[in-house]
Amino acid sequence: MATLRELKGRIGSVASTEKITGAMKMISSAKMRKAEMALRRLVPFRESIRGIIANLLASDAEFTSHLTEAREVRRLAVVAFGSDDGLCGAYNANLFKFVQSHVAGLRASVGEGLQVEIYAVGSKMLKATARLGAESGIEVLQPEGVDSKTDGDSVKDMLERLMQRFLNGEIDRVDLAYMRYHSAGRQRPVAEQLLPVDSEALAGENAAQSSRPYIYEPDAASIFATMLPMHLLATLQDAFAENRASEQAARVMAMQAASDNARKLLEQLQLEYNKLRAAGYTLVVALGIVDELKLGAETRSRGAVKSVVGVFLCDFTGDEFLACHLHSFDEAGDTRP
Repeated sequence: MATLRELKGRIGSVASTEKITGAMKMISSAKMRKAEMALRRLVPFRESIRGIIANLLASDAEFTSHLTEAREVRRLAVVAFGSDDGLCGAYNANLFKFVQSHVAGLRASVGEGLQVEIYAVGSKMLKATARLGAESGIEVLQPEGVDSKTDGDSVKDMLERLMQRFLNGEIDRVDLAYMRYHSAGRQRPVAEQLLPVDSEALAGENAAQSSRPYIYEPDAASIFATMLPMHLLATLQDAFAENRASEQAARVMAMQAASDNARKLLEQLQLEYNKLRAAGYTLVVALGIVDELKLGAETRSRGAVKSVVGVFLCDFTGDEFLACHLHSFDEAGDTRP
């Protein structure tokens, strides 16, 4: 059984932990709102790019691009997003399990001979996927100069390296595996094909706008060749933004749960501390009464005092201690004239 000093120390530790988790929740909430605003700012640009490409594909012109050429998938690249910081609950574990199931599903459909490259974004994902490197046909890589907080030119450089490898025939398909942000309390892992570009899906996204007549300058093919890399960049930037917002949302939920648990534990420890302190006070009073009786305090009612002492000692000290002191009480009572 813990002593008063030990309980007091634990109460102080839990109270400090509650303050830390509460502060981290507030910081993560502010970062989540910032990431959510950044995600919303990307939507108009992404939708505009996709709308332009959909209108181009709906025109009578014929377009050819090596970025849209589908071929037999023998080597797959998966960009697996995670976090660089911890304390975000099961966020990274859920993403890692999703990446595993995604790769297993593709191997089941394509064949066990499928070679897989995993580009781990974030130190936590890199550490989790490192164990997959021992499996046959899976290679884990870390993108140069890229982490979960990367934005701007670094994302563009990463995209250019992926496109170049795809155009050179070193990889046949590129997928993105990340956590899609729906709300502060809801995030879902998704897999999205980046390369080759699915032109049919793009053509069907803005069917209502595609019927409008357009005059293209200089020509539709040149515009298509320019817009396609911009579409890929918007898609990759969107994945980074979704991942950042989801990470902060997961951290907010984790810190909220930690604060609630700390608060419940603090209440339990405080209750235990109060009970133990009350037991100590009661024991002192009860033993004092017994000592007075031993010294011959004949003025007290022997039966009433014995009943009170018995209740106190039975509640807080146990039957053996009670029997010992009541025996002493009887001896003290027998000394009365």
